[in-house]
Amino acid sequence: MAHSADIFILKLPSSLFPLGPGLLRARRRPWASLLSSDIGAPAPPRSYNESCSPDPAEEGGPKTCCTLDDVPLISKCGTYPPESCLFSLIGNVGAFMVALICLLLYGQFLEQSRHSWINTTTLITGCTNAAGLVVVGNFQVDHAKSLHYIGAGVAFPAGLLFVCLHCVLSYHGASAPQDLAMAYLRIVLAAIAFVTLVLSGVFFIHESSQLQHGAALCEWVFVIDILVFYGTFCYEFGAVSSETLVAALQPATGRACKSSGNSSTSTHLNCAPESVAMI
Repeated sequence: MAHSADIFILKLPSSLFPLGPGLLRARRRPWASLLSSDIGAPAPPRSYNESCSPDPAEEGGPKTCCTLDDVPLISKCGTYPPESCLFSLIGNVGAFMVALICLLLYGQFLEQSRHSWINTTTLITGCTNAAGLVVVGNFQVDHAKSLHYIGAGVAFPAGLLFVCLHCVLSYHGASAPQDLAMAYLRIVLAAIAFVTLVLSGVFFIHESSQLQHGAALCEWVFVIDILVFYGTFCYEFGAVSSETLVAALQPATGRACKSSGNSSTSTHLNCAPESVAMI
């Protein structure tokens, strides 16, 4: 076996190679070059608004920049498949559920003869929020940034306006101590949603990594807070019946009135609480 500074030549028996003698050549690579290559090379600088790059060791491998110190924006979690497929599915199903909840709440207020412009506006803002969620879920930020940001600009403010308007309806329509306690809880949740959405928007327009990190945290808190707010609707949905959706689609002039917290129906018709009649 002959060798030089950089090349090894290994001679093998001719019986292993009928067509001629076999030579294996291997180039020796210094350890210093190995240590200074991909293993120890620092990661290139990355903007916080850019998606995590794939692992260089494996094309399409897992992303390595989503840590507790580098919390991703919600949209960045659905950039690459299969996460992008789940992101679109969650956006579409979530939009349908939001529209259905808004329609049921609208019909429930009509059942209680609480028809007002605030109730109608709440339905419109809820459906607008659902439309924005469809756009956000189906147009990923790295592939259709303009449409994605338009959808987010529609969904987030519309969702905030929806919860604020529903706080007004809950407070003015409270007829029992439990109703008033639920209204106060929703006011607190709406205040948290307002603060986190404003802070997220203010931090997002800056390129500072710390501010982008704060924007991502505020965005996550905002979405979780809105989900908790929607969870409080189970209090009203205890009084949902088969006529609720019919009342939303075809409001009648006379219908049985129901309390918000249970499924009992009052014996008189066309009852309008004085606290809501002024709205």
